[in-house]
Amino acid sequence: MVLNNQKNMAITISIIFLFLALFEGWPYGFYTLLRLIVFAATAFLAWLAYKCQKHGWIWIFGFMALLFNPLIPVHLGRELWMMVDLFVAIFLIISIFVFKLPEDFK
Repeated sequence: MVLNNQKNMAITISIIFLFLALFEGWPYGFYTLLRLIVFAATAFLAWLAYKCQKHGWIWIFGFMALLFNPLIPVHLGRELWMMVDLFVAIFLIISIFVFKLPEDFK
């Protein structure tokens, strides 16, 4: 139950930042923070999926973590990043309801 709440909190914070990134005018530091937050959340989700043996989710969240990793950034154009941010935000909203942890998960 506690990990399920932590999972949902990590997803919610990422979604907020991803939607904020759709608006223009943010300094470069915001996008670095966005990468760090989404990377940390999706890496955490990939780890949870691994622990639950949900292999499809491992790949999806792992790919997102690689895409948003702050150490070796992926350079895409502003328009393409806006599409990626929107797609990832929508996917994360869906994952709140679909990616469930087992009740006895510790």
